[in-house]
Amino acid sequence: MNDADVSKQIQQMVRFIRQEAEEKANEISVSAEEEFNIEKLQLVEAEKKKIRQEYERKERQVEIRKKIEYSMQLNASRIKVLQAQDDVISSMKEAASKELLSVSHHHHLTLTHHDHEYRNLLKDLIVQCLLRLKEPSVLLRCRKEDLHLVEHVLDSAAQEYADKANVEPPQIIVDNQVYLPPGPSHHNAHDIYCSGGVVLASRDGKIVCENTLDARLDVVFRKKLPEIRKQLFGQVFA
Repeated sequence: MNDADVSKQIQQMVRFIRQEAEEKANEISVSAEEEFNIEKLQLVEAEKKKIRQEYERKERQVEIRKKIEYSMQLNASRIKVLQAQDDVISSMKEAASKELLSVSHHHHLTLTHHDHEYRNLLKDLIVQCLLRLKEPSVLLRCRKEDLHLVEHVLDSAAQEYADKANVEPPQIIVDNQVYLPPGPSHHNAHDIYCSGGVVLASRDGKIVCENTLDARLDVVFRKKLPEIRKQLFGQVFA
C-alpha cells in the first residue's frame, strides 16, 4: 500500500469519525431540546396550576366575605326590626300604664263612683294577697294617697279572706312609716312611681306578695307577649 492509498484510507476514517461525531452531536442536541421542552412545559403547567389555585383561593375568600357581609347585614336588619317591634310594644305598655293611672286616680275630699270602683279593686287585691300568703298576721303597704281607701276596706277584705279560706280573720297592719311611691308626675317623670295597688308581706318579711297595678300589668304583658307579637307582627319570636 503506497502513500496515496494510506492517505485516502485515513481521510475516509476521518470522514467516518466526523460523521459519527456530527450524528452523535445531533442526537445530543435533539435530546437536550426535548428535555428542555418537557421541563419548560412542566414549569409552565406548574405555574398555571399555582395561578389557578391562587385564583380559586382568592375566589373562595371573596365568597366568604360576601357571605359574612350578607349575614351581618341580615342580622343588622333583623335587630332593627326587633327593635322597632320592641318600641311598638313599649309604647303600648306605656299607654296601658297611663290607663292604670285613670283607674287609681281619685279625689281626697269626696268619693265619686270612680273612687268606689278603685276602692273595691283595692279590696280584691288585698284578698288575693291574703290567699297567697295564708298568714295570720301581715304587713300592708300602699301609696299615701290610697291610705284612706285601704283603711276603709281592711275589715271587709280580712273577713272575705277568712270566709274563703275557712280561717279566722288575719291581722292586717298598715305600714304608716314607709309608703309605696306616688303616681308619676310631669315634674318627676323619671322617678320611681306606683300606679296603685298594694304590697303585702308576712311579718318576718320572708314572703312578699306584690299586687300593685304596675306588677299586674307586667305579669299580663309577659304572659300575653307572644300573642301580642303574633297579632301585631304575624309571628312569634322566642
